[in-house]
Order: sequence, then structure tokens, then C-alpha cells
Amino acid sequence: MDKTELKSLYEKLFQYCYSRLSDRDRAEDAVQETFLRFLEHPEYQGSGKEQQYLYTIARNLCIDAYRRRPHEELAEDVIDESAQDPSHPDRMLLRAILDSLPEDERELIVLRYVSGLSVREIAAISGVSWFAMNRRIRRILGKMREQFGKEESV
Repeated sequence: MDKTELKSLYEKLFQYCYSRLSDRDRAEDAVQETFLRFLEHPEYQGSGKEQQYLYTIARNLCIDAYRRRPHEELAEDVIDESAQDPSHPDRMLLRAILDSLPEDERELIVLRYVSGLSVREIAAISGVSWFAMNRRIRRILGKMREQFGKEESV
């Protein structure tokens, strides 16, 4: 991997971790730890599966970080300034729909649309065929569209 590829991969891994952890500092820590663990194991390097290994390590670190995070209660009188944005209700609805998905389905959507990975790359990371992954992502998107339509009509 050259320097440009590493930088691009670092940014994608950061987006992935940030979407999972919702905390910039913790996401940066997770990505740095991902690269450290990757570099500690020379058997991961030169195999042609570097990206797959990096995402697997990042996923496990995010799961661990999520489990360790302190749970905070929000005060009921907190006003969200972003509520002034006209698209805000749609973003809240989309977030609610994403949160209602099973963890494995949500992760596929995040990898595809937040991290910007291709279906082929996600399939390689997951160890399934491109066709199976494409069909699975389409099914998840259909389910999300259906939920979005039901919620908007209420």
C-alpha cells in the first residue's frame, strides 16, 4: 500500500468508526488502534486482504468501545439547534429507521453509503459473493424505503 492509499483508507475507516461511535475522539482512537494492531501482525500484510483485515479490526474495536462508553441521560429541556433545518425531521426519521435495523444490516448500509465502499469490497470483507451482497443490500434498502413511506404517511 502506498501513502495515498493509506490516507484514503484512514479517512474511510474514520468515517466508519465515527458512524458507529458518534464521537470524534473515540473514532480517531479506534482508527489509530486499528492501524497499530494491523502493523503488529505481519501476516496481515501483503496478503491482498489488507482492507478486509483493517475493517474487521476496526469493527471489533468499535464494538468494544461502544460497550465501554458511559450511558448518559439527556435532559428533557435540551433544545436541538439543528431542528431549525428544514431537512431535520427527515434525518431524524432516517436515523430512527437505521437504528431499528438489526446490527448486521445497519453495518452494511454504513459501509456502503457512509464509508463509500463498493459492493465488491463489502462482499470481500464479509466473505460472500458480490451477487449475494448486492441482493442483500437491495433488500435492506427496500425495507428502509417501505418503513420511510409508512412513517411519512402517519
